[in-house]
Amino acid sequence: MPTEYVAGRIGADELPSPEALLRAFREPDDPHRHRHHVLAMARALVECHERRHNALLTAHAPDASSGCVARCLQLIDDIHAHRTELVGRIDDWVDTHVQHRAGASLHTETLGAVIDRMAAKWVAAQYALSMSAPADPHPLQLDDDTHLQWSRLAELADGYKDLITDVTEHRRRLPVW
Repeated sequence: MPTEYVAGRIGADELPSPEALLRAFREPDDPHRHRHHVLAMARALVECHERRHNALLTAHAPDASSGCVARCLQLIDDIHAHRTELVGRIDDWVDTHVQHRAGASLHTETLGAVIDRMAAKWVAAQYALSMSAPADPHPLQLDDDTHLQWSRLAELADGYKDLITDVTEHRRRLPVW
């Protein structure tokens, strides 16, 4: 089983726990994140998704000019290329650091793709939370969209935990491109 992210420590050759990933998503200045290649790439993926989200908001603004929209679309293409590179770096790390047992069931997507989906959902959940900033005295009540986004992020984190457990216990292997 992967080492838990206790006191900011995780082995450089271990698959990060879901808690470690979420901490890397949440804390851009966490100095421990740079000690693990996957966590550093995970944080960079969040930053890509944040930039993409902001570019989409700008492009869809009612007063956005066609030149502004074109610049936003080019930026989104550049962000997508950078995301692809980051996903590839995670997958290269997996190829080098994770033992795969022949005969184990093959997972359908790479670890980089799984982490990219989690990063995208993290950004969507954060945005939904910021849009539903409660002005009423019941701050624990979330609107339906916010609840949905956070529930989906929790499901992805649970799926990630199951996946890394299966990989660590050699029941499942990750595709490497």
